[in-house]
Amino acid sequence: MIGSRPLHSLLLAVALTSSLAGIACEHHAYRVYDPYYTDYHVWNNEEVGYYHRWADETHRDRDRDFRKISKDEQKEYWTWRHNHGDHDRDHDHDHH
Repeated sequence: MIGSRPLHSLLLAVALTSSLAGIACEHHAYRVYDPYYTDYHVWNNEEVGYYHRWADETHRDRDRDFRKISKDEQKEYWTWRHNHGDHDRDHDHDHH
């Protein structure tokens, strides 16, 4: 089938493009240290949800990268965060 080779190439290109688009949309999880409560939080889609909720409730820009907000705002977030949500399930404790 002479005409099918370009079609197969096109289908392969579409499949690869859609796979890469899905990867690009995911947040890459990483650990963030909370110096005020001396523990780590996994910064993943769930933590981003908490961050967006905090930003909305405190009238801040929810799209601003957490790592780029001031230390005072980070402290406010961690204080808020420790009063909301399931603390034992979504971060690691380094203290006993």
